[in-house]
Amino acid sequence: MEAAPEITQRPAQLYAGISAWVTMATIGSVADRIPEIFGWLGAHGIAPAGPPFFRYHIIDMERQLRVEAGVPVASAIDDDGDVRAGTLPDGRFAVMTHTGAPDTLVTATAELLDWAAARGLAWDVSQTDEGESWGCRLEFYLTNPAEQPDVSKWQTQLAFRLAD
Repeated sequence: MEAAPEITQRPAQLYAGISAWVTMATIGSVADRIPEIFGWLGAHGIAPAGPPFFRYHIIDMERQLRVEAGVPVASAIDDDGDVRAGTLPDGRFAVMTHTGAPDTLVTATAELLDWAAARGLAWDVSQTDEGESWGCRLEFYLTNPAEQPDVSKWQTQLAFRLAD
């Protein structure tokens, strides 16, 4: 089940994140580090300023992806080991909320991409030797699995930045 896509203006957002190069087979290894980021924030007395997210920097589905797990924060942090400071850029985003298990996100993503294409919208993306380089392509995880164990009820907000 999808909420209808819409275009929204989003402000810049500071965050703490862990990034890595992965394959489609190993992508979960970065998503599995979200609890580590929450632990790091707690150990440093920093409250999250929003839901955790997954950011796609470089996408080449056949070879590798540069991805990042992150948690928004209210003020700048210092890099510390694998936890790095980052900023999600501001801009116009195509946004859609998806309800369903994580393995249904591929279909939801295709629906958002198709929705934008049907409207002649262009993404903030460029082709590089490494793959598609996205200005900001996000999945925000709105459901806490500890509070809702039924994966079919999990909500994920897709937010992809549009070209200027």
